Amino acid sequence: MPSSSESYDYIVVGAGSAGCVLANRLTENGRHRVLLLEAGPRNLNPWLHIPLGYGKLFENRRYNWCYETEPQAECHGRNVIAPRGKTLGGSSSINGLIYIRGQAEDFDHWRQLGNAGWSHADVLPYFRKAENNERGSDEHHGAGGPLGVSDVRDRHPLAQAFIDAAVQCGYPRNDDFNGAAQEGAGFYQNTMRSGVRSSTAAAYLRPARRRQNLNVVSEALASRVLFEGRRATGVEYTVRGETRTALANGEVLVAGGAFNSPQLLQLSGLGPAALLQSHGIKPVADLPGVGDNLHDHYFARLILRCTEPLTVNDMVKSWSLSAKAVVDYALTRRGYLATPAISAGCFVRALPSSATPDVQCSIAVYSANKIGTQLDPFSGFVIHACILRPESRGSVRIKSADPNEPPAIDPNYLATQKDRDTLVAGMKVLRRIAAAPALARYVAEEVDPGPGCADDGAILDFIRRRGSTVYHPVSTCRMGQDAKAVVDERLKVRGFERLRVIDASVMPTVVSGNTNAATIMIAEKGADMVLADSKAA
Repeated sequence: MPSSSESYDYIVVGAGSAGCVLANRLTENGRHRVLLLEAGPRNLNPWLHIPLGYGKLFENRRYNWCYETEPQAECHGRNVIAPRGKTLGGSSSINGLIYIRGQAEDFDHWRQLGNAGWSHADVLPYFRKAENNERGSDEHHGAGGPLGVSDVRDRHPLAQAFIDAAVQCGYPRNDDFNGAAQEGAGFYQNTMRSGVRSSTAAAYLRPARRRQNLNVVSEALASRVLFEGRRATGVEYTVRGETRTALANGEVLVAGGAFNSPQLLQLSGLGPAALLQSHGIKPVADLPGVGDNLHDHYFARLILRCTEPLTVNDMVKSWSLSAKAVVDYALTRRGYLATPAISAGCFVRALPSSATPDVQCSIAVYSANKIGTQLDPFSGFVIHACILRPESRGSVRIKSADPNEPPAIDPNYLATQKDRDTLVAGMKVLRRIAAAPALARYVAEEVDPGPGCADDGAILDFIRRRGSTVYHPVSTCRMGQDAKAVVDERLKVRGFERLRVIDASVMPTVVSGNTNAATIMIAEKGADMVLADSKAA
């Protein structure tokens, strides 16, 4: 039995990209007591705040769940990495800092699926509310919000060459992927402020922690949501071996992300009844959609040997260049350490039938077999292509009733012909960009897969063997109006009172680009809904 209990107005489970936003907004007026639970530790490691530092912690199990998928049938049976942030700020503390919202058409599609209030016109005010864009405020962007959004401080010559090469291939120059249109090539904006990562822990949680009505508990693993009938009443969790309960006078807000939110609901008795019963969990409700509909952005890449010692590989292997990078960052917050490794991109229509961009191409000014591992010993960089709107769908399922055991994660990558065709076309786009004069001068050779990988069959086999995730899992607690939808348009778990899911898992479909900005928007809008409903009660 729990050894202690306490009472709050709202309990937020998960202090990640969404949870930190909720903690800030729900305590802002001073009228509500909020408990914020985070399974990971506090974000004290300095590499969590240095833009280039995400590679340092990518395989660190203290700050990263380090999940992996089930064997993927269309990827030669491989277990693909599935990292998620495990600290205050969640994945916003370990991601690549790219600030992309997605296409306006993505959100209009959400509305067309029956989700009132989620069209682009509806969500744009929340994107703008979150932003403190260094370019200032306009019809697309906001200034004065919590989230620092900045231009790249130092424009790397390889990134500039990638953009110029894409323009030479006929793609338009685009200086604002979050403006009037997404298509084209340019530098990304990033979630940084003055050369320091602007995670949601830094942007939203840090100022909120001064408030007396917020209690943040780190290293607190939620084990189940508590119910009286169909009403959520609290959360059971453990801290350093001690089991505790917290009671919610208002609502329980689940914000664990696309893997952990469905896991918690299933552990709590909400999910496919047969699955729950197989693990000795008595179903509170048979909700087959919990954990269903998982999809993610999958990518493939080319490793290129550089003709000049310009890459992060060169900086890391040189004592003098590394020392200079440290000094530059310490004194000016500039240089290699202040530059995200992925700083430029190009959104393209790889398939002629696509009305809007279907592939996101990017350049990383380093090379390695996979992120978080040792960099290649040569001067190398990577260009990669990511499918923006995958059709393949998978699932998240608990493996036992133990909350410490990772769930079975099965994105079902490359299950559809269109997904495979789109990525093959995207790889061909990469090669055209690499061969354009602006970038070709920096390419000594294609190291992987190499020129022998030439026809569509060989390219697809390479994609299957060496492709991976771009770390954008969504939709496992999908918003919708049909029988398998988990939450409604106000993010309430269907058929339940005082229980919502507010994170990337509620997206009906993945946005066309990086998901962090959209997750923050969902939390901003979700917080407004919670507060509005509390006034109406």
